Amino acid sequence: MNAARDIAAEADAEADTKAAAEPGTDAELDTDVIVVGAGPTGLLIGAELALGGVRVQILERRTAAQRDSRALTLHPRSVELMDQRGLVERFLALGRPVPEWHFAGLDTRLDFSGLDTRHGYTLFLAQARTERLLAERAKELGVPVRRGYEVVGLRQNADGNGEHAGRRGGETAKGGVEVEVRGPDGAVETVRARYVVGCDGGRSVVRQAAGIGFPGTDETLSGALGDFATVDPVALDRARAHGVLAVPLDPGAEDDHGEDDPAEGPEGPEGMKETEGTDGRTGGLTRIVLLDPERIRTPSAEPMTLDEFRASLRRICGTDCAVAQPRWLSRFGNATRLAARYRAGRVLLAGDAAHIHFPAAGQGLNTGLQDAMNLGWKLAAEINGWAPTGLLDSYHAERHPVGQAVTENTEVQTLLAELTLLPSYQRPAAALRALLTDLLGIEEVNRRLAGLVSALDTGYPPAVTDADPLVGRRMPDLALTVAGSATIRVYELLPHGRFVLLDLAGDEEMRRSVQAGWGKRVTPHTVTAHDSRADLDGVREILVRPDGHIAWATRTTDVRARRIERFRALTGWTGLPAGG
Repeated sequence: MNAARDIAAEADAEADTKAAAEPGTDAELDTDVIVVGAGPTGLLIGAELALGGVRVQILERRTAAQRDSRALTLHPRSVELMDQRGLVERFLALGRPVPEWHFAGLDTRLDFSGLDTRHGYTLFLAQARTERLLAERAKELGVPVRRGYEVVGLRQNADGNGEHAGRRGGETAKGGVEVEVRGPDGAVETVRARYVVGCDGGRSVVRQAAGIGFPGTDETLSGALGDFATVDPVALDRARAHGVLAVPLDPGAEDDHGEDDPAEGPEGPEGMKETEGTDGRTGGLTRIVLLDPERIRTPSAEPMTLDEFRASLRRICGTDCAVAQPRWLSRFGNATRLAARYRAGRVLLAGDAAHIHFPAAGQGLNTGLQDAMNLGWKLAAEINGWAPTGLLDSYHAERHPVGQAVTENTEVQTLLAELTLLPSYQRPAAALRALLTDLLGIEEVNRRLAGLVSALDTGYPPAVTDADPLVGRRMPDLALTVAGSATIRVYELLPHGRFVLLDLAGDEEMRRSVQAGWGKRVTPHTVTAHDSRADLDGVREILVRPDGHIAWATRTTDVRARRIERFRALTGWTGLPAGG
């Protein structure tokens, strides 16, 4: 780890020093970016922007950090992202690795442990703790989180959005967005910024004000959850045999509960294989999730009561499991929607503001974090003035298909669950589930779905047809040796949030030319040794994006031709060289 810190420190020493005269700090603007929403997605975007030297404010309507934990998991790709920023140990210290996961609750589990990653597990971690860790990260980077400030409208001029001026009409200063905010005292103020990022949930005010459509399907089914301090662990075994999901939460999780937002469903526990925990025996909580055939058409906005929850348990499994002392009762629905576009001028969307779905396989929070990592460095590049044409638009181009894939696979999983509850479909549904369970026993099928749910298979299509097969894929976390250091991992080279160029061929000119032209955006390394992998055979250079995906790779052996390729790749991804 010392080598990692030394290399990161060297890279940070070369970083941009933001001055008032630089782009993005106009005197008439209050900040460069306003992030609306201090959930995991908003906090991570705020931190990523600050890492890129951008002035950012996070506005949150709640007066205190949210204590309820709808989501309970970080999937492998999200854990990798924390690793890339040097944060993973903080998360591992509070979470519990679970090497198996599920698809639609089928009996054959998804095997994460065999995937191509150092983090072949889901990290069982309450959302409130994830938020606290990300809030600490934002604070360390100097990001102000203004709680008790509710966005009530925004407007951007025609330059910012050629089609829509926001629901309040009017124009702003050229190139800016005005956000109207109601503070804790009820007074409305106007905050001006270059860009606004909406991370304000499924009912996003930002999305509506920007005129971005949210097509999809309305809720047709709802489930129920409860977090209980008291349960009968023997009766829980009986409930599980009838399809009720019971997940022990660690003893400290009871501190993570608070207000209920029924429009946002839980994530993580559905279908999860039980792990060692409390089951109400050591002062912790037990989360119980169920689908009651007699209550699945109840609107999720209708409050859940303890009596109703107990009645549902008795109908399903013949016992109420002695549940008592509920810390949280809620419903969650299967409304599924995907924003028509993730960008409208100077307004962008991420997380639940861009996509909502049934919480099947715990993908929602993870998808939001991955949105944040894709957007943060691109928006920082745009504000700092070096982003090539189209870079910011690539956020929608890359992440919208991912959002669509997630909404589609969760609809499939929801349908499989619903069919088993309908008397006329129960027999064929059981046969279908048995068939799919059997298919998951095929290694290739299991790996395919595991890659989908874990997001490790997420790749972005290259901009050119003759790109190397590595382009767009996530960079493997190789162990390697760079000039002047001991063995280090690739992810340990990424904490500063800039591009990393790995020279595997030993071009003596590479480091000098890259530092001279792009040293504030790209950190070059001459690699003297690295792990052997078949997909890296013959690769001479790799350009790794700040989010850990591969921007460019080449196997060209001719040095002069390779330098021309490198120049094109660097200008295409990181803009013209200094002085160019």
